[in-house]
Amino acid sequence: MATLHALNSLLCELRPSGEVLAWRGHQALDWAAFKRRVTAWYWQAEALPAQRIGLYLDDAFEFAAALFALWHAGKVVYLPGDKLLATAAQLQLQVDALAGDFADAQLSSPNEDASAQEPVWQALDPAAIQVQIFTSGSTAAPLAIEKRLSQLFHEVAALDQAFGERLGKAEVLATVSHQHIYGLLFRVLWPLARGCAFHAERYAFVEDLTAALHAARPALLIASPAHLKRLPAVNLRGLRAVFSSGGPLPDEALPDCLRVFGQAPIEVYGSSETGGIAWRQRESTAATAWSALPGVRWRVVDELLHIASPHLPTLDWTAAADRARDLGKSFELLGRADRLLKIEEKRVSVAAVEAALLSSGLLAELRVLSVPSPTQHGRLQLAVVAVPNEAGWAQLERIGRQALGAQLRQLLLQSLEPVSAPRRWRFVSSLPSNSQGKATQAELLALFDPRRPPMRVVQASATTAELRLQIEPGLPQFDGHFPGHPVLPGVAQVDWAIRFGRELFPLPPRFAALEALKFQQVITPGLTLSLTLSFKPESGQLSFKYESARGVHASGRVVFGAAP
Repeated sequence: MATLHALNSLLCELRPSGEVLAWRGHQALDWAAFKRRVTAWYWQAEALPAQRIGLYLDDAFEFAAALFALWHAGKVVYLPGDKLLATAAQLQLQVDALAGDFADAQLSSPNEDASAQEPVWQALDPAAIQVQIFTSGSTAAPLAIEKRLSQLFHEVAALDQAFGERLGKAEVLATVSHQHIYGLLFRVLWPLARGCAFHAERYAFVEDLTAALHAARPALLIASPAHLKRLPAVNLRGLRAVFSSGGPLPDEALPDCLRVFGQAPIEVYGSSETGGIAWRQRESTAATAWSALPGVRWRVVDELLHIASPHLPTLDWTAAADRARDLGKSFELLGRADRLLKIEEKRVSVAAVEAALLSSGLLAELRVLSVPSPTQHGRLQLAVVAVPNEAGWAQLERIGRQALGAQLRQLLLQSLEPVSAPRRWRFVSSLPSNSQGKATQAELLALFDPRRPPMRVVQASATTAELRLQIEPGLPQFDGHFPGHPVLPGVAQVDWAIRFGRELFPLPPRFAALEALKFQQVITPGLTLSLTLSFKPESGQLSFKYESARGVHASGRVVFGAAP
Protein backbone atom coordinates (compact mmCIF):
# COMPACT_ATOMS: atom_id res chain seq x y z
CA MET A 1 0.00 0.00 0.00
CA ALA A 2 1.29 3.47 -0.90
CA THR A 3 2.57 5.69 1.90
CA LEU A 4 0.01 8.31 2.88
CA HIS A 5 1.31 11.89 2.98
CA ALA A 6 0.51 13.68 6.26
CA LEU A 7 -1.83 16.53 5.34
CA ASN A 8 -0.81 18.70 8.30
CA SER A 9 2.77 18.77 6.97
CA LEU A 10 1.97 18.49 3.26
CA LEU A 11 3.72 21.74 2.33
CA CYS A 12 6.79 20.89 4.43
CA GLU A 13 7.59 17.86 2.26
CA LEU A 14 10.29 17.75 -0.38
CA ARG A 15 8.50 16.21 -3.35
CA PRO A 16 9.58 16.14 -7.03
CA SER A 17 8.57 19.48 -8.54
CA GLY A 18 7.27 17.74 -11.67
CA GLU A 19 4.96 15.36 -9.77
CA VAL A 20 1.46 15.80 -11.23
CA LEU A 21 -1.12 16.78 -8.61
CA ALA A 22 -4.04 17.61 -10.88
CA TRP A 23 -5.31 17.91 -14.44
CA ARG A 24 -7.11 20.94 -15.85
CA GLY A 25 -8.34 19.65 -19.19
CA HIS A 26 -5.14 18.44 -20.91
CA GLN A 27 -2.91 20.66 -18.75
CA ALA A 28 -0.88 18.85 -16.11
CA LEU A 29 -0.59 20.81 -12.84
CA ASP A 30 2.44 19.71 -10.85
CA TRP A 31 3.75 20.07 -7.31
CA ALA A 32 5.77 23.17 -8.21
CA ALA A 33 2.65 24.88 -9.63
CA PHE A 34 0.71 23.97 -6.48
CA LYS A 35 3.40 25.48 -4.22
CA ARG A 36 3.38 28.69 -6.30
CA ARG A 37 -0.39 29.03 -6.05
CA VAL A 38 -0.40 28.33 -2.30
CA THR A 39 2.33 30.93 -1.83
CA ALA A 40 0.40 33.56 -3.81
CA TRP A 41 -2.77 32.93 -1.81
CA TYR A 42 -0.83 32.84 1.47
CA TRP A 43 0.71 36.30 1.15
CA GLN A 44 -2.63 37.80 0.14
CA ALA A 45 -4.35 36.14 3.12
CA GLU A 46 -1.54 37.08 5.51
CA ALA A 47 -2.03 40.77 4.65
CA LEU A 48 -5.76 40.61 5.48
CA PRO A 49 -6.67 41.11 9.16
CA ALA A 50 -9.92 39.14 8.72
CA GLN A 51 -9.93 35.84 10.60
CA ARG A 52 -13.08 34.07 9.34
CA ILE A 53 -13.02 33.61 5.55
CA GLY A 54 -15.83 32.35 3.31
CA LEU A 55 -14.22 30.44 0.44
CA TYR A 56 -15.79 29.35 -2.84
CA LEU A 57 -13.84 28.30 -5.95
CA ASP A 58 -15.17 26.13 -8.77
CA ASP A 59 -11.69 24.96 -9.79
CA ALA A 60 -10.62 22.15 -7.43
CA PHE A 61 -6.87 22.76 -7.90
CA GLU A 62 -7.17 26.47 -7.15
CA PHE A 63 -9.48 25.62 -4.24
CA ALA A 64 -6.90 23.25 -2.73
CA ALA A 65 -4.19 25.90 -3.01
CA ALA A 66 -6.38 28.59 -1.41
CA LEU A 67 -7.57 26.23 1.35
CA PHE A 68 -4.07 25.24 2.48
CA ALA A 69 -2.88 28.85 2.20
CA LEU A 70 -5.70 30.06 4.44
CA TRP A 71 -5.08 27.27 6.94
CA HIS A 72 -1.37 28.11 7.10
CA ALA A 73 -2.25 31.80 7.53
CA GLY A 74 -4.24 30.81 10.62
CA LYS A 75 -7.66 31.54 9.10
CA VAL A 76 -10.93 29.73 9.80
CA VAL A 77 -12.40 28.71 6.45
CA TYR A 78 -16.16 28.59 5.84
CA LEU A 79 -17.20 26.44 2.85
CA PRO A 80 -20.66 27.34 1.49
CA GLY A 81 -22.36 25.06 -1.04
CA ASP A 82 -22.64 27.73 -3.75
CA LYS A 83 -21.73 31.33 -4.62
CA LEU A 84 -25.23 32.70 -5.18
CA LEU A 85 -25.90 36.27 -4.07
CA ALA A 86 -28.34 35.08 -1.39
CA THR A 87 -25.77 32.61 -0.06
CA ALA A 88 -23.08 35.29 0.01
CA ALA A 89 -25.41 37.65 1.88
CA GLN A 90 -26.12 35.03 4.55
CA LEU A 91 -22.47 34.03 4.75
CA GLN A 92 -21.36 37.62 5.35
CA LEU A 93 -23.30 37.55 8.62
CA GLN A 94 -20.89 34.85 9.84
CA VAL A 95 -17.52 35.71 8.26
CA ASP A 96 -15.17 38.68 8.09
CA ALA A 97 -14.32 38.39 4.38
CA LEU A 98 -15.11 36.43 1.22
CA ALA A 99 -12.54 34.73 -0.99
CA GLY A 100 -12.55 33.18 -4.45
CA ASP A 101 -15.35 33.37 -7.02
CA PHE A 102 -17.81 35.49 -5.02
CA ALA A 103 -18.91 38.70 -6.76
CA ASP A 104 -17.71 40.82 -3.79
CA ALA A 105 -14.69 38.76 -2.75
CA GLN A 106 -12.02 40.62 -0.78
CA LEU A 107 -9.57 37.84 -1.67
CA SER A 108 -9.64 36.95 -5.34
CA SER A 109 -7.36 34.70 -7.36
CA PRO A 110 -3.95 36.36 -6.81
CA ASN A 111 -1.33 36.95 -9.46
CA GLU A 112 1.94 35.12 -8.90
CA ASP A 113 4.87 37.38 -8.00
CA ALA A 114 8.16 35.87 -9.15
CA SER A 115 9.98 37.88 -6.49
CA ALA A 116 7.73 36.64 -3.66
CA GLN A 117 9.61 34.32 -1.34
CA GLU A 118 7.96 31.05 -0.39
CA PRO A 119 7.20 31.00 3.35
CA VAL A 120 8.97 28.60 5.66
CA TRP A 121 6.04 26.27 6.11
CA GLN A 122 5.23 25.00 9.60
CA ALA A 123 3.08 21.93 10.23
CA LEU A 124 -0.60 22.67 10.82
CA ASP A 125 -2.03 22.04 14.29
CA PRO A 126 -4.44 19.09 13.91
CA ALA A 127 -6.34 20.21 17.02
CA ALA A 128 -7.14 23.63 15.51
CA ILE A 129 -10.74 24.37 14.49
CA GLN A 130 -10.06 25.84 11.06
CA VAL A 131 -12.96 24.80 8.86
CA GLN A 132 -16.72 25.20 8.93
CA ILE A 133 -18.64 22.77 6.73
CA PHE A 134 -22.25 23.55 5.83
CA THR A 135 -24.97 20.92 5.88
CA SER A 136 -26.62 20.25 2.53
CA GLY A 137 -29.85 22.04 3.42
CA SER A 138 -31.98 19.10 2.27
CA THR A 139 -34.28 19.29 5.32
CA ALA A 140 -33.66 22.81 6.65
CA ALA A 141 -31.51 25.90 6.12
CA PRO A 142 -27.79 25.01 5.74
CA LEU A 143 -26.08 24.89 9.14
CA ALA A 144 -22.35 25.47 9.70
CA ILE A 145 -20.59 22.54 11.40
CA GLU A 146 -17.16 23.31 12.84
CA LYS A 147 -14.41 20.76 12.31
CA ARG A 148 -10.98 20.28 13.80
CA LEU A 149 -8.39 19.53 11.16
CA SER A 150 -7.78 16.21 12.91
CA GLN A 151 -11.36 15.13 12.14
CA LEU A 152 -10.74 15.56 8.43
CA PHE A 153 -7.26 14.02 8.53
CA HIS A 154 -8.49 10.98 10.52
CA GLU A 155 -11.24 10.43 7.99
CA VAL A 156 -8.80 10.56 5.08
CA ALA A 157 -6.71 7.90 6.84
CA ALA A 158 -9.82 5.74 7.35
CA LEU A 159 -10.76 6.03 3.67
CA ASP A 160 -7.30 5.01 2.63
CA GLN A 161 -7.29 2.05 5.00
CA ALA A 162 -10.63 0.87 3.63
CA PHE A 163 -10.21 1.61 -0.09
CA GLY A 164 -6.62 2.67 -0.77
CA GLU A 165 -5.52 -0.65 -2.19
CA ARG A 166 -8.16 -0.62 -4.94
CA LEU A 167 -7.53 3.11 -5.58
CA GLY A 168 -3.81 2.71 -6.25
CA LYS A 169 -2.61 5.76 -8.18
CA ALA A 170 -5.82 6.26 -10.14
CA GLU A 171 -6.74 9.84 -10.98
CA VAL A 172 -9.93 11.21 -9.48
CA LEU A 173 -12.89 12.56 -11.48
CA ALA A 174 -16.02 13.89 -9.81
CA THR A 175 -19.59 14.95 -10.52
CA VAL A 176 -19.88 16.44 -7.00
CA SER A 177 -18.51 19.68 -5.55
CA HIS A 178 -15.55 19.92 -3.18
CA GLN A 179 -17.45 22.61 -1.25
CA HIS A 180 -19.26 19.88 0.71
CA ILE A 181 -17.58 17.40 3.05
CA TYR A 182 -17.97 14.38 0.75
CA GLY A 183 -16.32 16.11 -2.21
CA LEU A 184 -13.75 17.84 0.01
CA LEU A 185 -12.56 14.51 1.39
CA PHE A 186 -12.83 12.24 -1.65
CA ARG A 187 -12.03 14.72 -4.42
CA VAL A 188 -9.30 16.88 -2.84
CA LEU A 189 -7.86 15.81 0.53
CA TRP A 190 -7.63 12.06 -0.04
CA PRO A 191 -5.97 12.41 -3.49
CA LEU A 192 -3.49 14.96 -2.05
CA ALA A 193 -2.64 12.60 0.80
CA ARG A 194 -2.31 9.59 -1.47
CA GLY A 195 -0.44 11.36 -4.26
CA CYS A 196 -3.16 10.79 -6.86
CA ALA A 197 -3.93 13.40 -9.49
CA PHE A 198 -7.42 14.89 -9.39
CA HIS A 199 -9.33 16.75 -12.10
CA ALA A 200 -9.77 20.46 -11.46
CA GLU A 201 -13.16 20.64 -13.16
CA ARG A 202 -16.40 19.09 -11.98
CA TYR A 203 -18.30 17.04 -14.57
CA ALA A 204 -21.96 18.02 -14.28
CA PHE A 205 -23.03 15.28 -16.72
CA VAL A 206 -21.90 11.65 -16.64
CA GLU A 207 -21.65 11.65 -20.45
CA ASP A 208 -18.86 14.27 -20.17
CA LEU A 209 -16.65 11.67 -18.48
CA THR A 210 -15.99 9.69 -21.65
CA ALA A 211 -14.07 12.62 -23.18
CA ALA A 212 -12.25 13.34 -19.91
CA LEU A 213 -10.86 9.84 -19.40
CA HIS A 214 -7.37 9.03 -20.66
CA ALA A 215 -6.90 5.47 -21.88
CA ALA A 216 -3.40 5.16 -20.39
CA ARG A 217 -4.32 6.47 -16.93
CA PRO A 218 -6.52 4.53 -14.48
CA ALA A 219 -9.33 6.59 -12.96
CA LEU A 220 -12.14 6.47 -10.45
CA LEU A 221 -15.37 8.45 -10.13
CA ILE A 222 -16.75 10.36 -7.14
CA ALA A 223 -20.51 10.68 -7.75
CA SER A 224 -23.87 10.95 -6.01
CA PRO A 225 -27.15 9.03 -6.28
CA ALA A 226 -28.66 11.87 -8.33
CA HIS A 227 -26.04 11.31 -11.03
CA LEU A 228 -26.10 7.51 -10.85
CA LYS A 229 -29.85 6.97 -11.09
CA ARG A 230 -30.11 8.65 -14.51
CA LEU A 231 -27.22 7.12 -16.42
CA PRO A 232 -26.95 7.67 -20.17
CA ALA A 233 -26.05 4.97 -22.67
CA VAL A 234 -22.26 5.17 -22.26
CA ASN A 235 -19.54 2.63 -21.51
CA LEU A 236 -17.43 3.50 -18.46
CA ARG A 237 -16.31 -0.01 -17.57
CA GLY A 238 -12.66 1.00 -17.36
CA LEU A 239 -13.04 2.89 -14.06
CA ARG A 240 -11.19 1.39 -11.12
CA ALA A 241 -14.01 2.27 -8.71
CA VAL A 242 -17.17 4.38 -8.41
CA PHE A 243 -18.11 6.02 -5.11
CA SER A 244 -21.55 7.31 -4.17
CA SER A 245 -22.62 9.30 -1.12
CA GLY A 246 -25.01 12.03 -0.06
CA GLY A 247 -28.06 9.76 0.22
CA PRO A 248 -29.17 6.20 -0.43
CA LEU A 249 -28.68 4.84 -3.94
CA PRO A 250 -32.12 3.61 -5.14
CA ASP A 251 -32.38 -0.12 -5.77
CA GLU A 252 -33.57 0.53 -9.31
CA ALA A 253 -30.32 2.38 -10.10
CA LEU A 254 -28.13 -0.66 -9.45
CA PRO A 255 -28.77 -2.53 -12.77
CA ASP A 256 -27.89 0.59 -14.76
CA CYS A 257 -24.69 1.05 -12.73
CA LEU A 258 -23.70 -2.52 -13.47
CA ARG A 259 -24.44 -1.96 -17.17
CA VAL A 260 -22.49 1.31 -17.48
CA PHE A 261 -19.62 0.71 -15.04
CA GLY A 262 -19.45 -3.07 -14.95
CA GLN A 263 -19.41 -2.82 -11.15
CA ALA A 264 -21.59 -1.66 -8.28
CA PRO A 265 -20.79 1.71 -6.70
CA ILE A 266 -19.16 1.79 -3.28
CA GLU A 267 -21.81 3.56 -1.23
CA VAL A 268 -20.58 5.61 1.73
CA TYR A 269 -22.97 6.48 4.55
CA GLY A 270 -22.44 9.56 6.71
CA SER A 271 -23.28 13.25 7.05
CA SER A 272 -21.71 16.67 7.47
CA GLU A 273 -22.17 16.34 11.23
CA THR A 274 -20.85 12.79 11.67
CA GLY A 275 -18.37 12.40 8.83
CA GLY A 276 -18.17 8.96 7.22
CA ILE A 277 -19.73 6.11 9.19
CA ALA A 278 -19.99 2.99 7.02
CA TRP A 279 -19.94 1.61 3.50
CA ARG A 280 -21.31 -1.16 1.32
CA GLN A 281 -20.98 -2.46 -2.24
CA ARG A 282 -24.04 -4.33 -3.45
CA GLU A 283 -24.20 -6.85 -6.26
CA SER A 284 -27.96 -7.22 -5.85
CA THR A 285 -30.79 -5.02 -4.64
CA ALA A 286 -31.38 -7.44 -1.77
CA ALA A 287 -28.08 -6.56 -0.03
CA THR A 288 -28.72 -4.16 2.85
CA ALA A 289 -25.79 -4.56 5.27
CA TRP A 290 -23.44 -1.66 6.04
CA SER A 291 -19.89 -2.18 7.37
CA ALA A 292 -18.30 0.44 9.60
CA LEU A 293 -15.32 2.43 8.31
CA PRO A 294 -12.02 1.79 10.14
CA GLY A 295 -11.98 3.47 13.53
CA VAL A 296 -15.78 3.87 13.73
CA ARG A 297 -17.64 2.01 16.49
CA TRP A 298 -21.40 1.57 16.44
CA ARG A 299 -24.29 0.15 18.42
CA VAL A 300 -28.09 0.13 18.12
CA VAL A 301 -30.12 1.35 21.11
CA ASP A 302 -33.92 1.27 20.86
CA GLU A 303 -33.65 0.99 17.07
CA LEU A 304 -31.52 4.17 16.91
CA LEU A 305 -27.97 4.02 15.57
CA HIS A 306 -25.25 5.39 17.89
CA ILE A 307 -21.64 5.91 16.85
CA ALA A 308 -18.27 6.76 18.43
CA SER A 309 -15.73 8.01 15.93
CA PRO A 310 -12.59 10.15 15.53
CA HIS A 311 -14.56 11.98 12.81
CA LEU A 312 -16.74 13.50 15.57
CA PRO A 313 -15.76 16.38 17.91
CA THR A 314 -15.45 13.91 20.82
CA LEU A 315 -15.07 10.14 21.17
CA ASP A 316 -18.29 9.94 23.20
CA TRP A 317 -21.21 7.90 21.90
CA THR A 318 -23.43 10.06 19.68
CA ALA A 319 -26.91 9.33 18.35
CA ALA A 320 -27.15 9.41 14.56
CA ALA A 321 -30.31 10.58 12.80
CA ASP A 322 -31.13 7.09 11.48
CA ARG A 323 -32.91 4.02 12.72
CA ALA A 324 -31.02 0.75 12.32
CA ARG A 325 -31.07 -3.02 12.91
CA ASP A 326 -28.07 -4.82 14.41
CA LEU A 327 -26.94 -7.67 12.11
CA GLY A 328 -23.93 -8.68 14.19
CA LYS A 329 -20.82 -7.49 12.33
CA SER A 330 -22.87 -5.06 10.24
CA PHE A 331 -26.11 -3.13 10.41
CA GLU A 332 -29.14 -2.36 8.26
CA LEU A 333 -30.51 1.18 7.94
CA LEU A 334 -34.26 1.54 8.48
CA GLY A 335 -34.76 5.20 7.58
CA ARG A 336 -34.36 8.55 9.28
CA ALA A 337 -35.69 8.92 12.79
CA ASP A 338 -36.63 12.57 12.32
CA ARG A 339 -38.93 12.25 9.29
CA LEU A 340 -41.97 13.69 11.05
CA LEU A 341 -43.66 16.99 10.26
CA LYS A 342 -46.14 18.76 12.52
CA ILE A 343 -49.12 20.21 10.65
CA GLU A 344 -51.91 21.84 12.71
CA GLU A 345 -50.45 20.20 15.84
CA LYS A 346 -50.67 16.76 14.24
CA ARG A 347 -47.60 14.67 13.49
CA VAL A 348 -47.41 13.45 9.90
CA SER A 349 -45.01 10.71 8.83
CA VAL A 350 -43.18 11.84 5.68
CA ALA A 351 -42.28 8.22 4.91
CA ALA A 352 -45.94 7.16 5.09
CA VAL A 353 -47.05 9.98 2.77
CA GLU A 354 -44.30 9.16 0.27
CA ALA A 355 -45.14 5.44 0.31
CA ALA A 356 -48.85 6.12 -0.24
CA LEU A 357 -48.19 8.49 -3.14
CA LEU A 358 -45.75 6.13 -4.83
CA SER A 359 -48.37 3.38 -4.59
CA SER A 360 -50.55 5.45 -6.96
CA GLY A 361 -48.40 4.21 -9.85
CA LEU A 362 -48.23 7.77 -11.23
CA LEU A 363 -45.03 9.08 -9.62
CA ALA A 364 -41.36 8.15 -10.02
CA GLU A 365 -40.00 10.08 -7.02
CA LEU A 366 -41.05 12.90 -4.74
CA ARG A 367 -40.26 15.06 -1.72
CA VAL A 368 -42.71 16.05 1.01
CA LEU A 369 -42.17 19.30 2.90
CA SER A 370 -44.03 21.94 4.87
CA VAL A 371 -44.54 25.39 3.32
CA PRO A 372 -46.16 28.58 4.66
CA SER A 373 -49.81 28.99 3.73
CA PRO A 374 -50.25 31.74 1.10
CA THR A 375 -53.51 32.89 2.73
CA GLN A 376 -53.21 32.03 6.45
CA HIS A 377 -50.22 33.83 7.97
CA GLY A 378 -48.04 31.68 10.23
CA ARG A 379 -49.70 28.39 9.32
CA LEU A 380 -47.89 25.55 7.61
CA GLN A 381 -49.27 23.28 4.93
CA LEU A 382 -48.03 19.99 3.63
CA ALA A 383 -46.65 20.29 0.09
CA VAL A 384 -45.36 17.78 -2.45
CA VAL A 385 -42.78 18.13 -5.22
CA ALA A 386 -43.18 15.11 -7.48
CA VAL A 387 -41.65 13.69 -10.66
CA PRO A 388 -44.42 11.88 -12.58
CA ASN A 389 -43.64 8.70 -14.48
CA GLU A 390 -44.93 8.19 -18.04
CA ALA A 391 -48.40 7.30 -16.79
CA GLY A 392 -48.36 10.33 -14.50
CA TRP A 393 -47.38 12.75 -17.25
CA ALA A 394 -50.09 11.30 -19.49
CA GLN A 395 -52.63 11.81 -16.70
CA LEU A 396 -51.42 15.38 -16.13
CA GLU A 397 -51.72 16.18 -19.84
CA ARG A 398 -55.24 14.73 -19.83
CA ILE A 399 -56.75 16.30 -16.69
CA GLY A 400 -54.37 19.13 -15.74
CA ARG A 401 -52.10 19.91 -12.80
CA GLN A 402 -54.77 20.88 -10.28
CA ALA A 403 -56.92 17.83 -11.01
CA LEU A 404 -53.95 15.48 -10.68
CA GLY A 405 -53.07 17.03 -7.32
CA ALA A 406 -56.68 16.61 -6.18
CA GLN A 407 -56.65 12.96 -7.29
CA LEU A 408 -53.49 12.23 -5.30
CA ARG A 409 -54.80 14.12 -2.28
CA GLN A 410 -57.95 12.00 -2.36
CA LEU A 411 -55.75 8.90 -2.24
CA LEU A 412 -54.01 10.20 0.88
CA LEU A 413 -57.29 11.06 2.62
CA GLN A 414 -57.80 7.33 3.05
CA SER A 415 -55.10 7.42 5.75
CA LEU A 416 -54.63 11.13 6.63
CA GLU A 417 -56.93 13.66 8.22
CA PRO A 418 -57.90 16.46 5.80
CA VAL A 419 -56.10 19.12 7.84
CA SER A 420 -52.74 17.33 7.42
CA ALA A 421 -53.08 16.13 3.79
CA PRO A 422 -51.01 17.98 1.15
CA ARG A 423 -52.64 21.08 -0.30
CA ARG A 424 -49.93 22.27 -2.66
CA TRP A 425 -48.33 20.35 -5.51
CA ARG A 426 -45.52 20.89 -7.96
CA PHE A 427 -44.91 18.44 -10.79
CA VAL A 428 -41.39 18.62 -12.25
CA SER A 429 -39.22 16.70 -14.71
CA SER A 430 -36.56 16.10 -12.04
CA LEU A 431 -36.05 17.12 -8.45
CA PRO A 432 -33.85 20.21 -8.14
CA SER A 433 -30.39 19.30 -6.89
CA ASN A 434 -27.26 21.07 -5.76
CA SER A 435 -23.70 20.14 -6.66
CA GLN A 436 -23.94 17.18 -4.27
CA GLY A 437 -26.99 15.86 -6.09
CA LYS A 438 -29.28 16.65 -3.16
CA ALA A 439 -32.66 18.36 -3.34
CA THR A 440 -32.23 21.14 -0.80
CA GLN A 441 -35.04 22.67 1.20
CA ALA A 442 -34.37 26.10 -0.30
CA GLU A 443 -34.54 24.79 -3.88
CA LEU A 444 -37.74 22.87 -3.17
CA LEU A 445 -39.37 25.91 -1.56
CA ALA A 446 -38.36 28.04 -4.57
CA LEU A 447 -40.64 25.86 -6.72
CA PHE A 448 -43.62 27.30 -4.80
CA ASP A 449 -42.76 30.88 -5.72
CA PRO A 450 -46.07 32.15 -7.19
CA ARG A 451 -44.14 33.98 -9.93
CA ARG A 452 -42.83 30.68 -11.28
CA PRO A 453 -44.99 29.08 -14.00
CA PRO A 454 -45.57 25.30 -14.01
CA MET A 455 -42.66 23.98 -16.06
CA ARG A 456 -41.47 20.67 -17.48
CA VAL A 457 -38.05 19.97 -18.97
CA VAL A 458 -38.68 18.13 -22.24
CA GLN A 459 -34.98 17.62 -23.01
CA ALA A 460 -31.71 19.04 -21.72
CA SER A 461 -27.98 18.73 -22.33
CA ALA A 462 -24.91 20.61 -21.13
CA THR A 463 -25.67 23.57 -23.41
CA THR A 464 -29.28 23.30 -24.67
CA ALA A 465 -32.72 22.72 -23.18
CA GLU A 466 -36.35 22.66 -24.26
CA LEU A 467 -38.96 23.52 -21.60
CA ARG A 468 -42.74 23.41 -21.62
CA LEU A 469 -44.48 26.17 -19.65
CA GLN A 470 -48.15 26.40 -18.67
CA ILE A 471 -49.23 30.04 -18.60
CA GLU A 472 -51.90 29.97 -15.91
CA PRO A 473 -54.29 32.92 -15.47
CA GLY A 474 -53.37 33.30 -11.78
CA LEU A 475 -49.73 34.21 -12.38
CA PRO A 476 -49.00 37.53 -10.56
CA GLN A 477 -47.10 38.82 -13.62
CA PHE A 478 -50.52 39.51 -15.22
CA ASP A 479 -51.60 41.84 -12.38
CA GLY A 480 -52.15 45.31 -13.80
CA HIS A 481 -50.91 44.32 -17.27
CA PHE A 482 -53.60 44.96 -18.48
CA PRO A 483 -57.05 45.00 -16.76
CA GLY A 484 -59.50 43.03 -18.86
CA HIS A 485 -56.85 42.08 -21.42
CA PRO A 486 -54.00 40.32 -19.55
CA VAL A 487 -50.68 40.13 -21.39
CA LEU A 488 -47.44 38.65 -20.06
CA PRO A 489 -44.88 41.49 -19.73
CA GLY A 490 -41.64 41.22 -21.69
CA VAL A 491 -39.61 41.68 -18.52
CA ALA A 492 -41.23 38.52 -17.10
CA GLN A 493 -40.26 36.57 -20.22
CA VAL A 494 -36.63 37.66 -19.89
CA ASP A 495 -36.72 36.91 -16.14
CA TRP A 496 -37.96 33.36 -16.78
CA ALA A 497 -35.26 32.75 -19.38
CA ILE A 498 -32.58 33.84 -16.90
CA ARG A 499 -34.17 31.99 -13.98
CA PHE A 500 -34.42 28.67 -15.81
CA GLY A 501 -31.06 29.24 -17.49
CA ARG A 502 -29.40 29.52 -14.08
CA GLU A 503 -31.10 26.32 -12.95
CA LEU A 504 -29.89 24.36 -15.97
CA PHE A 505 -26.50 25.87 -16.89
CA PRO A 506 -23.48 27.28 -15.00
CA LEU A 507 -24.11 30.88 -16.08
CA PRO A 508 -21.50 33.49 -15.10
CA PRO A 509 -22.62 35.60 -12.11
CA ARG A 510 -22.85 39.09 -13.66
CA PHE A 511 -25.48 40.33 -16.13
CA ALA A 512 -23.71 42.20 -18.93
CA ALA A 513 -26.15 42.91 -21.76
CA LEU A 514 -29.42 42.10 -23.50
CA GLU A 515 -29.16 41.61 -27.27
CA ALA A 516 -31.37 40.94 -30.32
CA LEU A 517 -34.54 41.18 -28.24
CA LYS A 518 -37.73 40.68 -30.26
CA PHE A 519 -41.38 40.41 -29.13
CA GLN A 520 -43.41 39.12 -32.08
CA GLN A 521 -46.71 38.01 -30.46
CA VAL A 522 -48.28 38.68 -27.09
CA ILE A 523 -48.49 35.85 -24.55
CA THR A 524 -51.90 35.48 -22.92
CA PRO A 525 -53.27 33.26 -20.11
CA GLY A 526 -53.97 29.64 -20.99
CA LEU A 527 -51.19 29.17 -23.52
CA THR A 528 -48.74 26.27 -23.46
CA LEU A 529 -45.31 27.61 -24.37
CA SER A 530 -42.16 25.95 -25.56
CA LEU A 531 -39.06 27.75 -24.26
CA THR A 532 -35.80 26.84 -26.02
CA LEU A 533 -32.58 27.80 -24.24
CA SER A 534 -29.05 27.63 -25.66
CA PHE A 535 -25.92 28.47 -23.66
CA LYS A 536 -22.48 29.29 -25.11
CA PRO A 537 -19.99 28.96 -22.20
CA GLU A 538 -17.11 30.49 -24.17
CA SER A 539 -18.98 33.80 -24.67
CA GLY A 540 -21.36 33.72 -21.70
CA GLN A 541 -24.39 34.03 -24.04
CA LEU A 542 -27.81 32.57 -23.20
CA SER A 543 -30.20 32.57 -26.17
CA PHE A 544 -33.93 32.04 -25.69
CA LYS A 545 -37.02 31.60 -27.84
CA TYR A 546 -40.69 31.34 -26.80
CA GLU A 547 -43.03 29.47 -29.15
CA SER A 548 -46.55 28.05 -29.09
CA ALA A 549 -49.06 26.64 -31.56
CA ARG A 550 -49.48 30.24 -32.72
CA GLY A 551 -45.81 30.53 -33.71
CA VAL A 552 -42.85 32.45 -32.27
CA HIS A 553 -43.70 34.87 -29.44
CA ALA A 554 -40.30 36.25 -28.38
CA SER A 555 -36.55 35.67 -28.66
CA GLY A 556 -33.28 37.24 -27.61
CA ARG A 557 -29.85 36.83 -26.03
CA VAL A 558 -28.67 37.55 -22.50
CA VAL A 559 -24.93 38.08 -22.08
CA PHE A 560 -23.24 37.30 -18.76
CA GLY A 561 -19.74 38.04 -17.55
CA ALA A 562 -17.45 37.04 -14.71
CA ALA A 563 -17.58 38.88 -11.40
CA PRO A 564 -15.67 42.21 -11.59
